[in-house]
Amino acid sequence: MPTFEYAPAPESRAVVTIEDSYGLFIGGEWTPGHGTPFATINPATGEHLSTVAEATTDDVDAAVRAARTAYTRVWSRMSGTDRGKYLFRIARIMQERARELAVLETIDNGKPIKETRDFDVPTAAAHFFYHAGWADKLEYAGLGSDIRPHGVVGQIIPWNFPLLMLAWKIAPALAAGNTVVLKPAETTPLAAMLFAEICQQADLPPGVVNIVTGAGATGQSIVDHPGIDKIAFTGSTAVGKMIARSIAGTEKKATLELGGKAANIIFDDAPIDQAVEGIVGGIFFNQGQVCCAGSRLLVQENIVDDVVRRLKRRLETLRLGDPLDKNTDVGAINSAEQLARITELTEAGVAEGAERWDTGCPLPKNGFWFRPTLFTGVSQSHRIAQEEIFGPVLSVLTFRTPGEAVAKANNTPYGLSAGVWTEKGSRILWIADQLRAGVVWANTFNQFDPTSPFGGYKESGYGREGGRQGLAAYVRSGGVA
Repeated sequence: MPTFEYAPAPESRAVVTIEDSYGLFIGGEWTPGHGTPFATINPATGEHLSTVAEATTDDVDAAVRAARTAYTRVWSRMSGTDRGKYLFRIARIMQERARELAVLETIDNGKPIKETRDFDVPTAAAHFFYHAGWADKLEYAGLGSDIRPHGVVGQIIPWNFPLLMLAWKIAPALAAGNTVVLKPAETTPLAAMLFAEICQQADLPPGVVNIVTGAGATGQSIVDHPGIDKIAFTGSTAVGKMIARSIAGTEKKATLELGGKAANIIFDDAPIDQAVEGIVGGIFFNQGQVCCAGSRLLVQENIVDDVVRRLKRRLETLRLGDPLDKNTDVGAINSAEQLARITELTEAGVAEGAERWDTGCPLPKNGFWFRPTLFTGVSQSHRIAQEEIFGPVLSVLTFRTPGEAVAKANNTPYGLSAGVWTEKGSRILWIADQLRAGVVWANTFNQFDPTSPFGGYKESGYGREGGRQGLAAYVRSGGVA
């Protein structure tokens, strides 16, 4: 049977201007940082992109003071209708600059352009549109009586969805009347830098949004600052625990969206081809660098051979390569550190007796790359079945009964998400009720909407983002309505 190669279809980099260096965005202006500047690179090529300022404790203090001034003098006094107008304006500008945002996100993060273009940027804009609509309706959201914002919110976001996580955090905070000090991940700061320009373009009052860059020490300065009223963090469980310990005994509120080890459960009456597509999207989307990735595949025992055969055939069609090529399905791993983590855990899977299979596709010579990988013969005790790999690695386990499927799915310290594939609606409802996961997808996976709350249990954190429930994290009330 003849095979056909796709001709390259690269997206132009000309739509993006990357400055040689970036400062901090404080009080509506660019200011120099007082720490040691650091480089951000293109993970697909190793190319140096820009030098970014590091915020010190004093810089964070300046950002918090700017946010407090904006909160007390402007933002908290503004009507919800007027706040909503700014959010609508930001959303429209993001749509107008969508191509620029998508290309920049791909260059700085390594994910395929078709993901940033078709998912990250549109969904980020949708969050601003959605929360703009809530800004003048908070009293009708069922969040209690005497609704008030917290004040100044410190927000720390990860590198896997830099723009989308920014939108998840900033949009509800501003809609509720808070001001923000945000720190993007040190490996992916450029989308936040462009968002700062969008805030200026939207004439957002100075100090309402402040962006400080740096690594862990900068984030810790935000967490520890006495002028911060609430923390919103998305990232690793280890860092989330550190934050919880740091704010214990204070009046600071927090929402923590942490790691996951999602089970994707396939019953023998599931539409197998549809399920295979859901499996692929569930674990290989964004190179598996997704907190809710379906990294554990639980397949009913009598169909496991058929599912694995079809899955391998489908994986061999995935195109790994230049993230700016519109044909690319699998892009680069975000950093050398993350690649080392993925490599360590896959080697542990082999050492513990699981059978490894990958596509064998060629890897680019430069940058950080890992082939889509499948493990069979996995047991519950294997590290690859328990620890979050955060890469394009899928572990296949089997079950016989629905009860066994639930027991295995829940046998993890995490509880962020899960999926179930079956034609029986009653089984879907029963399984969803039994699973200890914040989100359960039925006959689909990785579907997101600004109106739906997202968050987890156990070591996946606490609090919700999105929907009315996500708004609740950004207000305090005098009583329950």
